[in-house]
Amino acid sequence: MIGSRPILIAGPTASGKSRLAIEVAARGNGVVINADSMQVYAELRILSARPSATEHGTVPHHLYGHVPAAERYSVGRWLADIAKAITKAEETGRRPVIVGGTGLYFRALTQGLASVPEVPAAVRTAWREKAAALSTRDLHNLLAERSSNEARRLRPNDRSRILRALEVIDATGRTLPEWQDEAAGAALVDPNRAARIVLAPPRAELYDRINRRLLAMMEAGALVEARRITVLKLDPDLPAMKSIGLSALVAHLSGEIELNEAIARAQTESRNYAKRQMTWFRSQMADWPSADPTEIGDLPERLMGTRTVP
Repeated sequence: MIGSRPILIAGPTASGKSRLAIEVAARGNGVVINADSMQVYAELRILSARPSATEHGTVPHHLYGHVPAAERYSVGRWLADIAKAITKAEETGRRPVIVGGTGLYFRALTQGLASVPEVPAAVRTAWREKAAALSTRDLHNLLAERSSNEARRLRPNDRSRILRALEVIDATGRTLPEWQDEAAGAALVDPNRAARIVLAPPRAELYDRINRRLLAMMEAGALVEARRITVLKLDPDLPAMKSIGLSALVAHLSGEIELNEAIARAQTESRNYAKRQMTWFRSQMADWPSADPTEIGDLPERLMGTRTVP
């Protein structure tokens, strides 16, 4: 268990959480540590909305862009990486400010991670070969036959997670939720000792921010970034290939759709993602205090102080 009192800042995409984290770290001799599953990938600087080089120069940042897109980064690896990052921050006398939009990362950080046995390569290969001839809907139906509860838990179009669920059932004879319900490993951060906040903007304001930010990404070179990723010819089932907006831009680059349609699709995808994030935070992190980022006021001071955030 980490001994210091870190600050945990969660929120949906485009909610302003990175800006708040930088402000808190700058005022409180802190270091910003990433808790976003897409911002870890080196090739996704723009599409994942990683902090800019200028922002990186303001305060120290860790666990951003340190993983090649060709790798399958997991929550387990993130826990190992963030344990080192927090320890380093403590050793240098800095406060860890952990920020991101991946709810599973925060749950693992504060509750521990259930130990799921490694899926044998033969099982994984067999399912990849079988899946090549099946639609995502077909795979979801297969999962429903094996475990109706888990099928209901997953979105019917979430191909990678459906495949993962089927692989675990074949390899272990049990579902992922069954493994996760068992005693988890030790948490790194005691949630009762950490300063926690979930940024919860009004939905209309958030969606407007998302739309404007996507346009800013395009101006910053998102299309060039997408083209560079296509050149790598990566497995489409890799986590990095699920980056919000990437598939729409790739469809434009391949001549399937016009640029305006690609932008509109990416905006819609991002809004839908934000909606799923907010649903997670409400259901899985209901005990976390929340705040409207449009009315932050003295929130940085309260996060750094000893008072509970209302």
